[in-house]
Amino acid sequence: MSSADVITLPKLLSKVPEIFGNLPGLIKGSKMSKITDTNTPLGLGVAFEKATDSNPNGVAILYEDRELTYKQFNAWANRIADYLASIGLKKGDTVAVDVENRPELLATVLGCAKLGVCSALINTSQKGKVLTHSFNLVEPKAAIIGQELVEVIQEVRDDLDLKQNFFYFADQDTLADPGTAPDGFANLATEIKDCSSENPASTHQTFLRDPLFYIYTSGTTGLPKAVVFNHGRWEKAYGAFGYSAVRLSKDDRLYSTLPFYHATGMVICWASVIAPAGGLAIARKFSASRFWDDIRKHNCTAFGYVGELCRYLHEQPEKPDDGDNPVHTIVGNGLRPSIWKEFKNRFGIERVVELYASSEGNVAFTNVFNFDNTVGFSPVSYAIVKYDKEADEPVRDNKGFMIKVGKGESGLMLGEITDKTPFDGYTDKDKTEKAIFRDVFKKGDAWFNTGDMMRDIGFRHAQFVDRLGDTFRWKGENVSTTEVEQILDGFEQIVESVVYGVEIPGTNGRAGMAELRLDRPHEEVDWPALCAYLKRELPPYAIPVFLRITDHGVETTGTFKHQKNKLKEEKYDLNQHNDPVYVLLPGESCYQRLTPETQAEIDGNKHRF
Repeated sequence: MSSADVITLPKLLSKVPEIFGNLPGLIKGSKMSKITDTNTPLGLGVAFEKATDSNPNGVAILYEDRELTYKQFNAWANRIADYLASIGLKKGDTVAVDVENRPELLATVLGCAKLGVCSALINTSQKGKVLTHSFNLVEPKAAIIGQELVEVIQEVRDDLDLKQNFFYFADQDTLADPGTAPDGFANLATEIKDCSSENPASTHQTFLRDPLFYIYTSGTTGLPKAVVFNHGRWEKAYGAFGYSAVRLSKDDRLYSTLPFYHATGMVICWASVIAPAGGLAIARKFSASRFWDDIRKHNCTAFGYVGELCRYLHEQPEKPDDGDNPVHTIVGNGLRPSIWKEFKNRFGIERVVELYASSEGNVAFTNVFNFDNTVGFSPVSYAIVKYDKEADEPVRDNKGFMIKVGKGESGLMLGEITDKTPFDGYTDKDKTEKAIFRDVFKKGDAWFNTGDMMRDIGFRHAQFVDRLGDTFRWKGENVSTTEVEQILDGFEQIVESVVYGVEIPGTNGRAGMAELRLDRPHEEVDWPALCAYLKRELPPYAIPVFLRITDHGVETTGTFKHQKNKLKEEKYDLNQHNDPVYVLLPGESCYQRLTPETQAEIDGNKHRF
């Protein structure tokens, strides 16, 4: 950590003019972030109708060559809500939603929100056993599937508990042409055609603790968990980002290529434009070469990011017009300190609203004051405590209580569980309890374990350091090592596997690596069959980049946990061990044996992971 990153009183005072100018929004957002009222209607539907009233003819959604005003988009969502109500769906029910980034996804989520129905935001990369698990976990009463994902749903259809109410959105402008649904699906665009466009009364019957959507997270172990994201949490994010931190106007447009099955896109980016009734421009997928062309085409003044996105943009060849774009603000997480200032200067960005949060967590940080190299400030109760990585647990004093770190030191981030900062947990109560530390600083208290190492840099500001445990982050996604191990162990030629994340120079996060024990010599493995199996069962970001072959059992701790620290240190480095290593290089369809020459190319950034 650079000493320049520590927040001092003079640095804080230098921000006073900026803070004073945005004081009304800061106060409003701060109040909303601590709301506990369970009797006042709130949430996504309420906020969107408010934005529609204030700017009915303003552009709400932009996608490719389509533009929808607030009035048009609100009416579309109302028709979806009206139709779902007509087939018997009601407040508290769940609908599985599997649609890629396009207006149909957002209209579906908004329509469900107005009805009080919870949208289960299926990760569109999921397939096979993982998809089946995620789908059945939330017991949906209906499913809304995009044409682009019908095939992966059909592959697991017999294993899904839901046997009826499968709806379809064609992969086109369904308002202009609904298309034709395949067998076994009803065409939602056709079904809603004659439904009411008026705001339903049910919009104002959603309250603080009512579920809004499920977001799937790897958590720390096992298959994906469905995290309940309620209307109250959305309202708090709406206040924190829409009013306090991002502070856009109705004339601003925010561009997001982030997947809307994650909270950064669905909550942070969208709420940041709903607050001022501005525009949200969305792209189906991220493209580094097309990114700035889209920004200029849609005249976007802000965009949402994750660290990898900024890295890819930064690695593009410099152009004379890099700074010639309308963007003044970006919001997201994971911007690397090593490129932070260069990135801002190159692209002419004034404000980086870096944030720290998780789908299930109860503590969040936001870079409200626009400092460099920080996840920002948190208004809620948190603690950064000393952590013993070898023992894999927090350090406790002789009274059994945890110990807070000092300024400039790193430790485990905890969020205090209170009425104002509840931990809503997972669908599985046992998994919820495992995420809670009790008797942390006094008898009877309870704190959420974020699983993240953070550094205290003063004045309630922090820096992200690393993720602990059996989850690592790659390509902007959390990867559960246990989930990948279960899939690997399901391949008949693999006896045992242990999965962990390793650092590749010049990349964000950690690439997946697995140590494997096989039932045959590695030269005799059916590598094409293994690759086909992994592509069928895992999303692309979860497929291990490296495979290390061993002829002995995987080392375990005294409690039979896999001993991964040494493996992480040795990673794919052929100089540190004699085991054969295989690598899945970018653009290749299957693994190849790692050689010293290829390793040197990887370490020298010759391959773009």
